Amino acid sequence: MTSIRERNKELILRAASEEFADKGFAASKTSDIAAKAGVPKPNVYYYFKSKENLYREVLESIIEPLLEASAPFNQPGKPADVLKAYIRSKIRISRELPFASKVFASEIMHGAPHLSAEQTEQLNAQAKHNISCIQGWIDQGLMAKVDPNHLLFSIWAATQTYADFDWQISTVTGKPSLDEADYEAAIQTITRLVIKGCEIDETQASPSEEVTRA
Repeated sequence: MTSIRERNKELILRAASEEFADKGFAASKTSDIAAKAGVPKPNVYYYFKSKENLYREVLESIIEPLLEASAPFNQPGKPADVLKAYIRSKIRISRELPFASKVFASEIMHGAPHLSAEQTEQLNAQAKHNISCIQGWIDQGLMAKVDPNHLLFSIWAATQTYADFDWQISTVTGKPSLDEADYEAAIQTITRLVIKGCEIDETQASPSEEVTRA
């Protein structure tokens, strides 16, 4: 029973992500979500109680991975390694959760009316922590004196565009969807721009390594 329940919830959540991404919250109908998921409409309410709750679950499905993507910032490491891992994780989110990413982007563009105070605090706290790490590297002379806020914003824009503006990317590339090589090329290109643009020495030892040597 548990597996059936989880499978149905996953089907509904995935269908809801697509509907909300395509039509927005107000225009999306639970009947269309149910049809796309291949379940009876009452199941949507049985599992999620309301369209509002379902929408919030879609947001939660992208917020957790976004927070997890910042894990490299939460432990000592070389700037190059941390930023490389972060960029890779952010591209992976755009590839694996494109519809949820679009829903999140739309939510932010409309002033985040459905984000809870706790979610907003989590996202802001993590962003500020990441920015503080970057500023720390700058203060230590490990990278160029760039604005850490705008560096983070630039990484967000560069990585999330592969989900939020996939139509434009498909039109320009002539591909209905990108493949593994395309995403790897995106990772390598963005990483090179960030590492080289910030004048980061990739051979620099991490803070923990420096302590060990001392």
